[in-house]
Amino acid sequence: MSDHIDSDSERQEPGNRQRSLLERLTAFLYREPENREQLLEVLSEAHGRNLLDADALSMIEGVLQVSDLRARDLMIPRAQMDVVEIGDPVATWMPRVIETGHSRFPVIDGSRDHIIGILLAKDLLRYTTEPDVDLRSLLRPAVFIPESKPLNVLLRDFRSKRNHIAIVVDEYGGVAGMITIEDVLEQIVGDIEDEYDIDEQEDNIIAEGDGRFRVKALTELEQFNANFGTTFPDEEFDTVGGLVTDALGRVPRRGDTAELGGLRFEVLRADPRQVELLHVTRAIPEQRHSSEPEPIPHDE
Repeated sequence: MSDHIDSDSERQEPGNRQRSLLERLTAFLYREPENREQLLEVLSEAHGRNLLDADALSMIEGVLQVSDLRARDLMIPRAQMDVVEIGDPVATWMPRVIETGHSRFPVIDGSRDHIIGILLAKDLLRYTTEPDVDLRSLLRPAVFIPESKPLNVLLRDFRSKRNHIAIVVDEYGGVAGMITIEDVLEQIVGDIEDEYDIDEQEDNIIAEGDGRFRVKALTELEQFNANFGTTFPDEEFDTVGGLVTDALGRVPRRGDTAELGGLRFEVLRADPRQVELLHVTRAIPEQRHSSEPEPIPHDE
């Protein structure tokens, strides 16, 4: 009899152990952690006990971050927006549409503050068969949102209104930038393949013309120095991303900039944990009284 009871207890033990872990996690959550740090500690402990896998934990952390961010934190600044000028011949901007690979373009009429609609790249297929079609008839309405709009609210609007892009305006009504549904989702689920993705390992540094370079954040400083003639030391950091993160003193966000060694680094893409892609250009030197150009300094 005792043997039977012992064997039953042994069979139930794993289930009891698993149930106690779930009960413990539930007790923690019902205890209502007093701050974000305590909540993350509970979730981290759940991950350590295999109640949450790494992907689920990362997404939960992303959701928590999204609830704290505003449109201004993720928007593409107006100066970097790829736009179409309604008054220009299609032949002048069609190569840029093909090169960037974007699916949607804000259309302006004379000024970036005057956005008259959104052009979907797929709608240009009609133009190939009807060259005389009025471009204005192909435009979709543009959605305008304030810089202060919370990202969790924006994501809900994107879903309910089946919209993928919004124009961000400042307090004076001027265009501050734009944001897409992909920008928001990447903060939750991590990287989504897009026009900036680079597949080949050797394509760490890509020249885009006009002195602009697209650089993977994981590019080793040794390779970066060789390409740009800089002398950034690699004793503390191995990668360009580590260098920029240290300069900012925090995890970089999209749109952040830093000037180091005569170069300007701008974050193109980042997730809640690390920077992923950068634009690098020569920093514009300050106005000098001398007519001689200012040399690009190198780190000691």
